Amino acid sequence: MLKGKRVVLRPIEAPDLPAYVRWMADTDLLAYFGFYRPMNLAQEQAWYDRQNQDPDVINFAVELDGHHIGGTGLHLHDHKNQGAEVGLFIGEKDLWNQGLGQDILRTIVDYGFAQLNLHRICLRVFSENTRGIRAYEKVGFVHEGRFREAEWRHGRWHDLLLMSILRQEWEARR
Repeated sequence: MLKGKRVVLRPIEAPDLPAYVRWMADTDLLAYFGFYRPMNLAQEQAWYDRQNQDPDVINFAVELDGHHIGGTGLHLHDHKNQGAEVGLFIGEKDLWNQGLGQDILRTIVDYGFAQLNLHRICLRVFSENTRGIRAYEKVGFVHEGRFREAEWRHGRWHDLLLMSILRQEWEARR
C-alpha cells in the first residue's frame, strides 16, 4: 500500500471490477482515458487476469477516505534504460478538480523512482486534456513532443502529447 497526502494506492481486487465497468462506460471519462468503447464485466475480468500475470505491469486501485475512486499504474516498457509509462484516472467525477490527480501522480512517480529504480517515467495525453496537462506540469513532467493525429476517437483524429520526468528532476523537486 502506498500513501500519498490524501490518497492511498492499493492492489486492485476482483470486487473492484464493477466500479471499473461503470467508470469505463462514462463518456466524460472516455473522452480522455481508457478504451474507445465501454467494457463489460467479463472484459474487465479478462483485463484483471492479464495484468496480474504480466510482470511489466503494476496497477493500483486509488482510494480516498477508504473509498475506491480510480486507478493508476506503471508499464515497465524499457528495462535496459529503466523506463516506464504511467497512467491514472479518477472515476468519480465529483472528485475532479480537487488536486487528487497530482497526489496520485506524485505517489506513483515517487514509488517508481524510489522503489523500482526507474530513470525516466513518461506519459501520453490528448492535447485537448488541458486539466490533465496542468496537473502533470505541476508534478514536474515536461513536454517532449507531439504525435500528430495519432489516435482516432469520437469521430476525429487527436494529437497526443508525450511528457516525461527524469529521476534527477524528481529528486530536485523533493
